Amino acid sequence: MSRRELREHVFRMLFRKEFYESEAEFSEQVKRYLEELEPLEEKDESYMSGKVEDIYGHVKELDDRINEVAKGWKTRRMGKVDLTVLRLALYEMLYEESVPEKVAINEAVEIARKYGGDDSPSFVNGILAKLVTES
Repeated sequence: MSRRELREHVFRMLFRKEFYESEAEFSEQVKRYLEELEPLEEKDESYMSGKVEDIYGHVKELDDRINEVAKGWKTRRMGKVDLTVLRLALYEMLYEESVPEKVAINEAVEIARKYGGDDSPSFVNGILAKLVTES
C-alpha cells in the first residue's frame, strides 16, 4: 500500500475517534475498519493501528499547538474533518522525520479537499503554514 493510501486510512480511523468517547468503542471501530480492508499486509495494519494510537497519545499536545496559532478557531470549534487532518499532519511534521513538512502539508490539503468542506483546504493550509513558521 502506498504512503498516501496508508495516510488516508489513518485519517479515516482517526476521524472515527471523534464519535466514540470510550476507548473500547473506538478500538472496536478500528478493528472493524481494518477487517474491511482485508486482505491487508500485516506491516500495513501494524503501521496504521500504531500510528493512530500514537497520535491519540499526543492529542493534547497537538491540540495545544494548533490552538496557539488558530486565532478565533480553537479546536473545540473546528469541524471534525479539519481537526483530524490538522492532527495527522502536525503529528507527521513533529514526529516523523521521514516526512518533509511540505509533504505533510500537501497531503493534508489533499485529504481536506477530498473529505472537508469548500473552505477546508485553505483553512488547513493556513493553520499548518503558521505552525511551520512558528516552529
